[in-house]
Amino acid sequence: MLKTVELVRRERFSSAHRLYLNHLSEEENNKLFNKCVNVHGHNYEIFVTLRGEIDMKEGLFINLKDFKKILLETVVDKVDHRYLNDLDEFKDIPPSIENMAIVFWGWIQEKLPEGLLYEIRLIETENNSVIYRGE
Repeated sequence: MLKTVELVRRERFSSAHRLYLNHLSEEENNKLFNKCVNVHGHNYEIFVTLRGEIDMKEGLFINLKDFKKILLETVVDKVDHRYLNDLDEFKDIPPSIENMAIVFWGWIQEKLPEGLLYEIRLIETENNSVIYRGE
């Protein structure tokens, strides 16, 4: 018998970024992004949820060790203690938490079977977070 479950893994990382659009003036950027136009950093938490069917005889649909490795290699190792604006993925878009979640989705999805990745929740501060569930 198969059962559908959601499995959530949390990881943490610290990164710096600047929210700025090159096609806007300094004044426009300041108005849009306020103090976030300055380089600053956050201690992020990312919660990645997989949804899948488990075989009740085996009791799992992905090995937690493999899931952890995927998240560390695809996200944490790329962004921890980095300036996000230097990454190719953020050359033309600001590394806002919304854009970060979308980029991270693509990185993680490449390493998982189709349909397994269900949700990314990215927490930037105690008051700001984003949830992304793909397109």
